[in-house]
Amino acid sequence: MVKPCSLVKPCHLVKPVSAGRLAGRYLSHQRGLPGLPVPPLQQTCQRYITALEPIVEADELKRTRSLLEEFQRAGGLGERLQRGLEKRAQGSENWLSDWWVQVAYLEYRMPVVVHSSPGLVLPRMDFTDQQGQIKFAAKLIAGVLDFKTMIDNETLPVEFLGGKPLCMNQYYEVLSSCRIPGLKRDSVVNHAKSPAPPKHITVVHNFQFFVLDVYHSDGSPLTADQLRVQLEKICRASAPAGARPLGILTTQHRDSWGKTYQLLMQDETNRASVSAIQRSIFTLCLDPARPQTSGDSYRSAAAVQMLHGGGSGGNSGNRWFDKTLQFIVGEDGTCGANYEHAPAEGPPIVALIDHVVEYTRKPEPERRHSASLPTPQKLHFNITAEVQRDIEEAERSMDTLAQDLDMRVMVFGHFGKNVPKSHKMSPDAFVQMALQLAYYRMYQHCCATYESASLRMFRRGRTDTIRSASSASAAFVKAFDGPRTQVCVQKADLLKKAVAAHRSYTNMAISGQAIDRHLLGLKLQALEEKLSVPEVFTDAAYAKALHYRLSTSQVPSKTDCVMCFGPVVPNGYGVCYNPMDDHINFAVSSFNSCQDTDSARMARAVEAALLDMKTLLDQTPQAKL
Repeated sequence: MVKPCSLVKPCHLVKPVSAGRLAGRYLSHQRGLPGLPVPPLQQTCQRYITALEPIVEADELKRTRSLLEEFQRAGGLGERLQRGLEKRAQGSENWLSDWWVQVAYLEYRMPVVVHSSPGLVLPRMDFTDQQGQIKFAAKLIAGVLDFKTMIDNETLPVEFLGGKPLCMNQYYEVLSSCRIPGLKRDSVVNHAKSPAPPKHITVVHNFQFFVLDVYHSDGSPLTADQLRVQLEKICRASAPAGARPLGILTTQHRDSWGKTYQLLMQDETNRASVSAIQRSIFTLCLDPARPQTSGDSYRSAAAVQMLHGGGSGGNSGNRWFDKTLQFIVGEDGTCGANYEHAPAEGPPIVALIDHVVEYTRKPEPERRHSASLPTPQKLHFNITAEVQRDIEEAERSMDTLAQDLDMRVMVFGHFGKNVPKSHKMSPDAFVQMALQLAYYRMYQHCCATYESASLRMFRRGRTDTIRSASSASAAFVKAFDGPRTQVCVQKADLLKKAVAAHRSYTNMAISGQAIDRHLLGLKLQALEEKLSVPEVFTDAAYAKALHYRLSTSQVPSKTDCVMCFGPVVPNGYGVCYNPMDDHINFAVSSFNSCQDTDSARMARAVEAALLDMKTLLDQTPQAKL
């Protein structure tokens, strides 16, 4: 599965919002972006072999070379599929994006919880009671609405990377949208584009859902003070006794949830309530206080809350995980978000959250009381015995998953992106080499490593894969703790080459010339043309190349936060990081059911690798470029 994309530094958008609509600005910007290219077939085949070298055995590599020679021979199957892809590219906005959303997300049948949807952990907020929780939540809502004004008016600042404008489409997909479960394939609906866009959010408290209108009849948003009054009404109306955690159904395997969804929607009251959740601008989850912890233990517990809610005895039922964007505010100051991954990658979510956090720190505006605010509407559900059984099954499944996830958040406080920058090295590449070194030290071999790269230079671009395990990284990690005869200067030179190789692959990926999406496209084109899947895709080496024991993502942010997600294979790790100037926030996940993985051990290994790499560079000043 895909994880949040890297490399796009979000804009920080707290500024006076334009009141006027810049009609057509978004569309004209989008039309000016190039389409995603289809890389040359021979180039991808050669780069695929290069990517396999550090992770497969020599005999496997020899077999794959032979398969690729046959695949790309003149007049062969590869050329036919390449022509089909090029024709598809000519006739579409983006030859990949529709396929990608279907294959990577909507046809993926594992639960979105842990397996797909990322969480985001904010710094602990300065309140410890319900009054503080409500006050902060009210300002958070107002901040999202302020950001939404820029989306609605098309005044959102365009982001750039390397002087080139980026596709802004994902910003227009995250509000008023929701995933809809199906029996074999899900769908996503975006109500922001409907003739009557939603004017409400949903608030869930004590497992009960409420519709909260956030705009006045004249179209102006409620003030933070008015929102506070409304949230107080919701908390008073949501006594905890007897509420059934309907939201936990959204944690289920997608086929199971699809069947329950059909049962649920046979009832008219349920249809209206579910529709209100799906149509809402976003969901706000108000959680009770959790047991007190501090430091990295607190951050790890907070990450669990953002990622899955802690199971049936926690807050997993106080969510609607199909909702594209859920903000989570705990009574103890634990705050963050969870988002359903199909419509967007991490950076647009982080840019929105950066804006909201900064907005919450602004002074309170003048209060505008109103006695005529309508009472928020509680959503009702008629739960049959069959649906109740499904809720209980969902609780058991969620508890199993919650107990299996091993999550560790670590603040690496020794240095931040300042150190690699001082050596003229990419901070992202430096961290990726630390991950390679940490993994090699633990397992004595290299593994397929996924780092997401943004394709937003292209119209409707999503992601491709940066393959961080390279021949250069393998040479570096094998030499680092190798024979003492290898002097520091040689090791530093290997580090420099590994960092340069990673940077080169990154540039290749963001310019649409990486291998993974092209290979996937060729495979899907074969299916589209009802041809047998080429043998190169049933090869053991291809399976090994896609078995990402390290699934990683850099998601930089102005806010001192960290995104988190689960591993993508049973014996792997999910690693997300946010490099700040003088420290780095890491979230490391694995599964307890795998005897070979240990998130805390991996976090310690990453810390040691970063420190050892800095020491190496400090000992070899001539290694500076």
